[in-house]
Amino acid sequence: MARLLAIDGLNIVRRVYEASPEPDSAEKAEIALRHALSSFRNLITDHRPSHVLPAFDFGGATWRHALYAGYREGRDPMPAPLRAALPQFYAKLQGIGLCPVSLPDVEADDVIGTVVLRWLGEGRGEAIVASTDKDLHCLIDNGALLWDHFKSEWHDHDWVERKWGVSAAQLPDLLALMGDATDSIPGVSKVGAKTAAKLLRTYGSLDAIMAGAGILKDTLGETLRKERDMLYLSRQLVQLKTDVRIGVSWNMLAWEQ
Repeated sequence: MARLLAIDGLNIVRRVYEASPEPDSAEKAEIALRHALSSFRNLITDHRPSHVLPAFDFGGATWRHALYAGYREGRDPMPAPLRAALPQFYAKLQGIGLCPVSLPDVEADDVIGTVVLRWLGEGRGEAIVASTDKDLHCLIDNGALLWDHFKSEWHDHDWVERKWGVSAAQLPDLLALMGDATDSIPGVSKVGAKTAAKLLRTYGSLDAIMAGAGILKDTLGETLRKERDMLYLSRQLVQLKTDVRIGVSWNMLAWEQ
């Protein structure tokens, strides 16, 4: 059976780079990318895909910044030495037969979401996403599995339920309610993961929560009504864009065993 392996490239590269306490330097970047390349090879060896999508953030502003100027404002920029070394890393990936994809105005998550849903929608086979990114876990609802390369563990429906107390399909609504400090997504004031999960278990969806918010007389109901616009903006920000024009064919992503 055909199997797509979608690799969230910077999810691996940045974690490997930041694992070293050494100060930023070209040498640190070179060592980190050498280890990252080994991680890519190990992922392919372990999962034996027929197709591989290495997706990377292009950098700079995206469609999410156009929606919300504060998006990712608290995130540290990529260290300059690492950014400078990425083109050579992409060349090495191409040298071993991979086709790295990095597109302006969208994030790697959007590229992965588009390709994985297209793959599954066409009934081509299994889809594995190598990432720890919360946003990508909603793809489990469509039949994908997520692999945590750093903990060597699978993330499936049961894992999502245990971790967040909601289904994979409800994850975007959960993140919209609780916000995501990593990406500076505000969510609703004083609504954390437990409260968000309780609301979703009770009502089922964000729209249903807001339909019932009018009869909630407590502080939570008042906050939901007051911050309705920001809540729905947060929902747009956490949602994957799945209609990206990728510009690569399945043949270009095919992996020669």
